[in-house]
Formats: sequence, structure tokens, C-alpha cells
Amino acid sequence: MTLRRTLATARRVLAQLRHDPRTVALMLVVPCVLIVLLKYVFDGRPQVFDHVGAPMLGAFPLTVMFLVTAVATLRERTSGTLERLLTMPLGRLDLLLGYGLAFGLVALVQAALAVGLTVGVLGLHTAGPHWGLLAVAVSDGLLGTALGLFVSAFAATEFQAVQFMPAFLLPQLLLCGLFAPRAGMAPALRGLSDVLPLSYAVDAMNRLSTRPGFGSATAVDLLVLLGSAALALALGAATLRRRTA
Repeated sequence: MTLRRTLATARRVLAQLRHDPRTVALMLVVPCVLIVLLKYVFDGRPQVFDHVGAPMLGAFPLTVMFLVTAVATLRERTSGTLERLLTMPLGRLDLLLGYGLAFGLVALVQAALAVGLTVGVLGLHTAGPHWGLLAVAVSDGLLGTALGLFVSAFAATEFQAVQFMPAFLLPQLLLCGLFAPRAGMAPALRGLSDVLPLSYAVDAMNRLSTRPGFGSATAVDLLVLLGSAALALALGAATLRRRTA
């Protein structure tokens, strides 16, 4: 792995994104639109939005970045671009880190827009610092990117890449504590939720909503998210094939 090759890959991906405004709009605009819809779904009960708004700031970036990254990477594989790149002196980890860096920058912009809208315009009230919301949201976006890169290795078509969303994301959404406290789940489901990274994002967001400051527990949750993203990237590099199917 070399920094120069990783940065070159990131620049290439960002250059491609500049010429794909629909994908950029999907990544940057859709989370904001969903947050606005959530706000007005609970228009008559603002306390509910204060309760679920912050956790949703973690769930939406993960979902959008997973979908976009999986499809974009698979498109490069099926078009032959990925195979041509891997015949060059470019390591698998260089390639995936370049993708992760490019989409990570997009995730940073995405999270900044979503948090700014939610806190500044929609009036979400949190006890913790707003920069903490941003850090967790960006980490979720990075996790979604890493998971998308990982699952793209197992799909042969873009439709198959989309099909991985229910398998990888819906169980996390159901078990992460968004719909019911994890402490009240059946023991087996609670144990499963403890190994799903989105659970730690929701826990972190809930703490930031209700407790002042950025405590050690929230820092541990953030490290778990970043560690999960790094693990997904490593697994993606290990499963990346040089020849397209």
C-alpha cells in the first residue's frame, strides 16, 4: 500500500462523481429530505422528533452510502475498469482505501449538511455537543461506504448489490434500538444487537441527545464504528478478485 496510489484512486473517484450529479444528489440531498419528512411526521409532537432525530442522523447516512458505494463499485467491476486497474501496480488495499477516502469526503459533506439542517433549521434539541453528532454521522457514512465496498465483491449485477441491503442493513435497523430499547429484547436478539455496529451509533446518538458533554462511553461507541469500517475494508481487500465474472 502506498499513499500516492491511494490518493490517485481517490482523485479519480471524485472526478467521476463530479460528472454524475444524480449520484451526488442522492448522497447529499436524500438524507436531508428524509430528516425533513421525519420532522413533519411528528409535527404535532416535537418531543418525539427530539428523541428519534439524532439516531436517524446515524441511520440515514449508513443506508445511503451503503447503497451508492455498492452499486458504484460493482459498476466499475462489470465494466472492466476495476480489472484493468488491478493489472497495474495498484494493490487491492490501495484501491479500496482510495474509494473509502473519496466517499468518506462525501460522507463528511453529507453529515455536515444533515446535522446543520437538523440542528440549525429544524430545531433538534440535544444536550451533548453538535460536533459529536457530526462525528458519529460521519463515522456511520464511512461504515456504510466500507460495507458497500465489501458486499460488492459478492454481487454479479447492480440488482444483486441492491438485494444485499435487506440482508446487511434491515436486521441492524430492527435491532439497533430505534424501534424498541435493546434492553427489553429477547436475550438472543440482545446478544445479536451487541455485535451489530449500528447499535453503537444509536447508543452514541442517544447519549448525545440526553447527556451533556462527550463522555468516554460515546467515545468507545465511535471507536467501535470506525473499527467496524476498518474491518469491512480489510475484508473487502481480502475478497476483491482480479478477474471479473
